[in-house]
Amino acid sequence: MFGLILAGGSGSRLWPLSRELYPKQLINIQNSESLLQATFERLLECISSAEIISMTGVKHVSNVRYQLSNLCENPIILSEPISKNTAPAIALASKFIVEKFKVDPVILAVPSDHLINDTKKFVQTVKEGEKIAEQGYIVTFGVKPSYPETGYGYINVTDINIEQGFKVNKFVEKPDTELAEKYIQSGDYYWNSGIFMFKASVLLGELSKYSPEIYSLLGNFDFSESNEIPFTEFDKMPNISIDYAVMEKSDKIALLKLESDWKDLGSWKSVYDVHPKDNDGNVKIGHILDEGSKNSLMYSSSKLVATIGLENTVIVETEDAILACKSDKTQDVKKIFDILKKQNDNTHLIHKTVYRPWGYYTVLAQGNGFLTKMIQVNPGQKLSVQSHNHRSEHWVVLEGTAKVILEGKELILSPGHSVDIPVKAIHSLQNPFEHTVKVIEVQKGDLLIEEDIIRYEDMYGRV
Repeated sequence: MFGLILAGGSGSRLWPLSRELYPKQLINIQNSESLLQATFERLLECISSAEIISMTGVKHVSNVRYQLSNLCENPIILSEPISKNTAPAIALASKFIVEKFKVDPVILAVPSDHLINDTKKFVQTVKEGEKIAEQGYIVTFGVKPSYPETGYGYINVTDINIEQGFKVNKFVEKPDTELAEKYIQSGDYYWNSGIFMFKASVLLGELSKYSPEIYSLLGNFDFSESNEIPFTEFDKMPNISIDYAVMEKSDKIALLKLESDWKDLGSWKSVYDVHPKDNDGNVKIGHILDEGSKNSLMYSSSKLVATIGLENTVIVETEDAILACKSDKTQDVKKIFDILKKQNDNTHLIHKTVYRPWGYYTVLAQGNGFLTKMIQVNPGQKLSVQSHNHRSEHWVVLEGTAKVILEGKELILSPGHSVDIPVKAIHSLQNPFEHTVKVIEVQKGDLLIEEDIIRYEDMYGRV
């Protein structure tokens, strides 16, 4: 059995904590590990690390590789050059596995943003699903609904048994509250978890029937010598989910009830649901001072958040944005995210503090022609050897001892020392020592963006 982790989402409903360049699957929402890392570790209970493939967007590859490298050596990562939804992603990953490993295995495809604590029951359900998939069915894992959720898709099953599961009758889009209540009362509807299992040949065969455009385009990709997905070819793929492309059309769909606990952390309401509450039903995360609030979520990442008399409310604070909404409106956060994106407002894109494999940086000030950052480089880490075509940089060491490579020369700088990095100069900031290095960086130029980085060497595989 092979595992496929789908890690390309933007997490727009968890804004402002989740951003386009640092989405929810990379964030530690409940535990000390990210949702992506928890997903990978869950699959390790039944699949070898050498047979787990993670598919993510090109913007997230370095962070995905860094997080997974803490769990295994040389994680297999496929990079989508542009987002095209789940059908092209699953189709390409299936073709990759067949061509690269010369097998026709059962593939377990899982999103990277689910919270599942009962790993033992999850693995037991997967093993049951494998038996059904071996018989030529595409298995979907359904969750018995506990309340009329309007943010999930639903699956209606027949009374025809397939092993421990049921033959699927139809998929239903996200309903309104009244319809969702009817689904629950009927007893034959399940939440669509977005977890699927299938033999590679079965999925590819169903694609050829019901999504011939995707199937025909697969012939343009050759993984025999490279794992690269060319942009020019991938851009031709339709933007469509696996539900629309195959699941809603095929007659080979079976549902198996997911016996373990399950939570799709797709909204702030779901974050509220999975956290322990105080006596007033509140969830408080971070520096919170409250008087008299009930059944509310208060989240602080950097500042004191003081609340008084709230009821059924969500408050989320980050360095550069604050979200406030009623608890039953958390699905609408995506609308705010989309508006910010249309307005080219960077608060949809990136945090002021951005984590990198070597440490992090925080944007302190920004204006016309200048950008000031505080950079922290962790012990034993280093930035890539790079240059910039549009900006110069001035570094001042605040803390620790920094090793600077500038045009082939090595400089050792202690606190208070500084260095100028001219435009187009090849350079690197490094920390081969035992203590953290902190540096103030002042950028000056006409184009101050991360894309103005030309990498020559990089220990994190970003060249």
